[in-house]
Amino acid sequence: MIEPTQIVEENDREISITWSDATENRYYAAQLRKSCPCAGCINEWTGEKILKDEQIASDLNFTHITIVGRYALNFHFSDGHETGIYSFAYLRKLSG
Repeated sequence: MIEPTQIVEENDREISITWSDATENRYYAAQLRKSCPCAGCINEWTGEKILKDEQIASDLNFTHITIVGRYALNFHFSDGHETGIYSFAYLRKLSG
């Protein structure tokens, strides 16, 4: 399994993750908020996205970032949303 070897908060809108295969990806607050995997943003039963991208401001910031165990990150966004748990596997998938 590919895991992060370094996580850097570049500024209040951007983080970078270096992975164990030496790949580096950058993630932006607005992009991550639009991809939130929580039950409030994604219908748990159908997998359908509930959150509308146009509801998310392009200048959204991180107010706080925490590590969840050894498998995920939790982002606290400037719009008050903080319930998404972004597994490292999910973040890697988001990077394309």
